Amino acid sequence: MKDDRYYLILIDEYIKKIREYTKDGYEYFLSDDKTQDAVIRKLQILAETTQRLSDHIKDRNHNIPWQDIAGLRNILVHQYTEVNVTRIWLIIEQDLPDLYHFVKEQLNDTLTQSNI
Repeated sequence: MKDDRYYLILIDEYIKKIREYTKDGYEYFLSDDKTQDAVIRKLQILAETTQRLSDHIKDRNHNIPWQDIAGLRNILVHQYTEVNVTRIWLIIEQDLPDLYHFVKEQLNDTLTQSNI
């Protein structure tokens, strides 16, 4: 069984990829289907990966909408024809930064604990 650190590292990598894919801004994102597809796929995988985190990790921050993230995964997988790219952009702009900071904090904590 893989531990939380493994999944946190993956989530960190996925967020970095999404940032890289969207660095050219909103207008480019709206105009480029390939970028939309890449971002949506990374969000899908990211959301699936968050479901593999332990409750212990998730309980450390109740401000992260874990159920909403799981719901996003379900929408991206099962209701893909209804995905609103403007809503995806808002998730990138408004929600991913908090998740990114939480992941970084948890990774730093696990690194510190392993060095004790």
